[in-house]
This record gives sequence, C-alpha cells and structure tokens, in this order.
Amino acid sequence: MTDDQIRDLLLTTRRIAVVGASDRADRPSHGVFGFLRDRGYDAVPVNPAIDGRPVHGVASVATLAEAAPLDMVDIFRRSAEAGAVVDEAIARGARSVWMQLGVVDEDAAARARAAGVIVVMNRCPAIEWRRLGLPARV
Repeated sequence: MTDDQIRDLLLTTRRIAVVGASDRADRPSHGVFGFLRDRGYDAVPVNPAIDGRPVHGVASVATLAEAAPLDMVDIFRRSAEAGAVVDEAIARGARSVWMQLGVVDEDAAARARAAGVIVVMNRCPAIEWRRLGLPARV
C-alpha cells in the first residue's frame, strides 16, 4: 500500500478489534492497543484466554462476533493462524485487516482483497502513524 492509502485508512477507521491483545504490559499487543486507544480509536481487545479481563481499561472479549461491528481487524497472531482470523473478519464485514509485523499470509490476503477488504500486512499501525507524522485524533 502507498503512504496515502495507509494514511487514509488510519484516519478514516473508527472501530478496531485487536485480535491477540494481551493484558500483559510486556507484550507488543498491549502497547499497540494502548496506542490505538490514545489516538481515539474505539478499540476492542479480542482474546479468549483473557475474556472479560481489561486491557487499558477496556473489557476483553473472546470472539470477533462479540467485538462487531468492525472497521478494522488488527491481527497479533502467528502467520499460520492469521488466515482463520482474516476469513472471520471478511464474514463479519470488516472494511480492513491489518496483519502485524511478522504476520504474513498471502493466501488470506488474496481472499480478503477478492472480498473487497483492504489488506495491510507485515506492518504496525503505531509505527506507521508515527512514520507518517499523523496528527492527534479527537
């Protein structure tokens, strides 16, 4: 994706499900979730292992169905597990899927694009936000 496309996606997205969000402060998903909340996103942590426990003050849910409706699904899962999350994001009507650094599944990305879903892969929204010098959101 071009910088303009990423900028547009980040600035027009409102609700994000962070799949694999952790309540442990030492985990990257915990920090990125907090970053997204601090930027004004309506972010929901999705992780069956911590169902109901808060992440940055937001109660976690076990499934994407509980997090819907969604604009974006941010995936903190192994590449081998990302495809199932992408397929569910498509089924739930997400506008975009964002696979985090190190998460690559070309087949899942192709399925998402074929369904009209925007795909970002092997990148981090927090890093992209800072790299693009995006303004604070309200």
